Amino acid sequence: MAAAKILIVDDDPDTQRVLGYTLKQEGFEVLAAVDGAEALRVLERDHPDLILLDIMLPKLDGYQVAERIRADEGSTAHIPIIMVTAETDIEQKVRGLRAGADDYLVKPFHPAELLARIRSLLARFAPRYVETAPQQPAAGRVMAFYGAKGGVGTTTLAINAAIALQRDQGRRVALVDGNLQFGDHRVFLDLGLDRKSIVDVVAAPSIDQDILKSVLIHHEAGIDLLLAPPSPEMAELVSADQHHMTQIIELLRQRYDYVIIDIDKRLDETNLDVIAAADVVFVVMTADLSCLKNVRLVLETMSQLGIGSGRVQLVLNRSTAYTGITVKNAESALRRRISYQVVNDYRVAITSLNTGAPFAVAKTDTALGKSVLEFVRQLDRLDTTAADAAALAPATS
Repeated sequence: MAAAKILIVDDDPDTQRVLGYTLKQEGFEVLAAVDGAEALRVLERDHPDLILLDIMLPKLDGYQVAERIRADEGSTAHIPIIMVTAETDIEQKVRGLRAGADDYLVKPFHPAELLARIRSLLARFAPRYVETAPQQPAAGRVMAFYGAKGGVGTTTLAINAAIALQRDQGRRVALVDGNLQFGDHRVFLDLGLDRKSIVDVVAAPSIDQDILKSVLIHHEAGIDLLLAPPSPEMAELVSADQHHMTQIIELLRQRYDYVIIDIDKRLDETNLDVIAAADVVFVVMTADLSCLKNVRLVLETMSQLGIGSGRVQLVLNRSTAYTGITVKNAESALRRRISYQVVNDYRVAITSLNTGAPFAVAKTDTALGKSVLEFVRQLDRLDTTAADAAALAPATS
């Protein structure tokens, strides 16, 4: 099998040499360009499978190069682009994503992080090359659960979906509490403050499989947990500049069939890293006006960040609760189809939360338990192409 071709676009010869050596050692074929104009010529001539694109370039900068590539691509082609820069400003990252980048790395970065990101993007956009690194197991799917606003049941859904995937579908599942300041997984799963958390991972000399294995908690429901810090002030130890979340996600992806990450509604740099790494972002919502307003803003923001509409799926929680707004009304207002619905059953949900016993374990025969089970059966069959088609299909009216 031919090696994947990686184009390195950087005017610094030292960077070219170091990156080229690292990639060749991993079996990749390396192409090089020292400015934006040359990058476009190499692209047309040699058809690389992935591009490492510096931002500060002569003639055409990285933003312009990315925009040109995306403008010239047809609807059936997509060359993954990782932008590389020394800038840590989140506005620069957003600008890069808007220009068409699929991922973003801030110098200096560890070679292991670079390789993890490259393999993740090749697995997504050029799966014929996943054997370039034969020592790596097949990549699992990463799913981010994002609440359109507080109180819509995002955490409850993420926890019970993770458990149902393991118990009903027999999948290996890791559940990450990505609400780093005010995560609730300890409470919802009746776990004490003495349990290890993500802080123990990032505090280690290096983030690797061994440290992850020592920190992950195996829950009696069958899933493995990575908990949020035990106190809000410790959240800042998880660094956005060092892309701790990205490193953790890519390591988990290698070990599990599914990595489910429950994140809060802030679109800060840490959450943007999670969203960029996710194969699917489930936006959890309810059928009320304030939530619909938030969902619309979220969809617009995701689009501006270059997150494809097929990767963003709407989940209507408490779908049978009477709010005066029907599913058709909601789809019409959002101009998007609601992909999944989970029924309302307040008594079962609140009892589950207060007892620390997820209903996906204790109440599988209830309407809510059956609804979540149907949800995970659908997402387990989720195909990216079908997801794109469903998301772009016109909403019912």
